[in-house]
Amino acid sequence: MNEFLIGMVVALVVVGGLWFWLKLKKNRPAKEIRIFSSIERLRAIGQLSVYKVLTKEIVTETDHTWGEFGNRYLGWVLSRKKMAMIFEFEIDFRFNLQSPLFEIKETGEAAYSITMPPCDYEVHIRDIRFYDEQGSKLLPWLLPDLLNGFISDGFSEDDKNKLVDAAKGHAEKQALELINNIQSEVQKSAKTTLESISRAFGAESVEFSFSTPTAIEVEVAVSEKLAASA
Repeated sequence: MNEFLIGMVVALVVVGGLWFWLKLKKNRPAKEIRIFSSIERLRAIGQLSVYKVLTKEIVTETDHTWGEFGNRYLGWVLSRKKMAMIFEFEIDFRFNLQSPLFEIKETGEAAYSITMPPCDYEVHIRDIRFYDEQGSKLLPWLLPDLLNGFISDGFSEDDKNKLVDAAKGHAEKQALELINNIQSEVQKSAKTTLESISRAFGAESVEFSFSTPTAIEVEVAVSEKLAASA
């Protein structure tokens, strides 16, 4: 929904800018239109979403990224119950166009340079399901009959939360690796989007400057479905 709303706002900005350009064209030469004032309207969008990664992995055994709790209990389910876990999360790459680091400078006639702020990342776990190898069927996350085998005294709400935290820890480490490996693709997508908008307003040359610090931490959210089950 957020991407749809952003797309609608961008479309309205473009249409509004073209109308404004046509109106000015009747009264003065086109060269008097300044791309700076037009692109400046993009700040109202707030966040420009330029790239999204959806990743799914099949886990048959856990590693250190799942933490001690995940290794202990997930390992038991995967081996003793003969299960495989399907783990899904997504990463949204966005630029904050309201950041003071977002700058647009005129470098010549119909030529501009755009300095982009650091990219923001939003990571959340979409789904976790188990695959029953013996029954050849998918099971939803945290089924009561599945949890009965974890702990003889039952699986408490605190235990569920710890297991979700283990999943978040795993997603964080996986996401950081992906984020740092595809920076060039993210920047290419951002350039393509903004160049298209800029040229619609009359810019002939647009240069970009990106800040690319290494991502060292991200926050991981969980879908409403998983949060409710936990």
